[in-house]
Amino acid sequence: MNTLNELIKDCSRRQKKGLHFIMSSVVIWALILCVHLSDMNIELKNLITFCCSAVLFPLAWMLSKLLHIDFEGKGNPLTKAGIIFSINQMLYILIAMWVYAAVPEKMLMVYAMIFGAHLMPFSWLYNSKSYLVLSIFIPIAALVIGLLTAPWVLAAFMMVVELVFSILLYSECKKIF
Repeated sequence: MNTLNELIKDCSRRQKKGLHFIMSSVVIWALILCVHLSDMNIELKNLITFCCSAVLFPLAWMLSKLLHIDFEGKGNPLTKAGIIFSINQMLYILIAMWVYAAVPEKMLMVYAMIFGAHLMPFSWLYNSKSYLVLSIFIPIAALVIGLLTAPWVLAAFMMVVELVFSILLYSECKKIF
């Protein structure tokens, strides 16, 4: 068990608790906000919303270089778990794709809920209370906001939450260094 805890600490340090990915998500949600503030029809907005996520890995890679984060995490077997946690989200995106066709006005809500929920396993991987709390808070808040407001309000909310999340992770990282 001690070895597992050491691997978790190593992963948290070298990956800086995935800070580069969360910071990248701030940019992605800002792009999504711009899309949903436009006068395009909802189907086109939703299609472009999916496309906005394409910049995640290149942006996270660039941020990892700027923040001196080990992007690949070679040498720690838990890196593979992180990859599986991330790829798992791709399966849930199929639900958002169904909503895209069935109830396009609620696609962004489902997309935000999936995004938030996929963070939970990272709370274990990085031993992070921020991941745990936000993995529960985001889907519930996205559901409420998505049911009661326009999609652009949800996108703005998500951008702010991801900014706050980045600050919380930065604070957690300072404690481990």
